[in-house]
Parts: sequence; C-alpha cells; structure tokens
Amino acid sequence: MAIEQTTESARDRLLLEHIENDPDVTQASLASNLGVAVGTVNWHIKRLIEKGYVKVKRAQRRKLRYLITPQGIALRARLTVEYVDRSMRLYRKTRMQVAEMLDDVRAAGYEGVRIETETESPDDITDICRLTCMEKGLTILNGDSSAPTLRVRGPKVQLIMDGHS
Repeated sequence: MAIEQTTESARDRLLLEHIENDPDVTQASLASNLGVAVGTVNWHIKRLIEKGYVKVKRAQRRKLRYLITPQGIALRARLTVEYVDRSMRLYRKTRMQVAEMLDDVRAAGYEGVRIETETESPDDITDICRLTCMEKGLTILNGDSSAPTLRVRGPKVQLIMDGHS
C-alpha cells in the first residue's frame, strides 16, 4: 500500500506497525515496503518522534533503532480500531447495495449475473459481490454478454441490465 494514497492516520498506523514489528527497520526498507521515497518516510518518522509516539536510539555508529512509546502503542491501537470500523462500514454498505442490485436482477427474471472488474486479480469489493451472489442464489456467469453485469470499479459497483448502464 503506497503511503501517498492513504490518509495521515493510515500512514501513522502503517509506520507504527512496521516499527513495532521490527525496531531495527531501516527507513530504506520502510520506504520499499510502503512504496514511497525514503525522504517521505523520514518526514513521517520525524513527525511521530516530535509528537512523542516514537523514540530513536543509536544502535551502532550509523544504525538507528526505533522504539514505540506507550503513547505510540495507544495511538496504533486506536488507529487500528478506527481502520477496522471503517472497513466494516464499507463492507456492510457495499454488501447492502449489491444485495439490492441482485434483488432487482432476480425481480427481472434472471438467474445469474456477470461480474466485470478492472483487474485480473480479485479484490475485496469483487469478493463481496461473489459472496452476495452466492447468498442470493444467483449464478456467476462468465460468457453471456446479455446477462446483467455487476461492474466493479474500485470501491464502486454498478448494475448494468440489458446492455445499458
């Protein structure tokens, strides 16, 4: 997950998690894991140090060790709970919207739908669509282009019936 694509609280949570898992982690490896420049990681770590969430100690001549303070542990825990809460709200909202779309599909007399995604690899929203289809007893079709389609674009799902959007 690239750090620029996340909120500040998500950036803090990710950095704190990585540091907690490996206090000897380098800024270069953090940057590589998070998909950002070392300077970006440096800026964020300095900010966490200034706020009292992380302490830095010199482990060797050029090696630093990062330690999460009790305040940092509390922040990471709070941010994790908030992340899980946001994720569950998105899950419930998406599942409800997809269920309503599938009710419309069933009401129109169809027994199956196609699922169209932007990427080849499955994502969470596509998984929600698949699970909701199973729950509703609808078949997921692969080839029938005349079948209703759930079009997944990032976090958004659109129902396309009769070839019209």
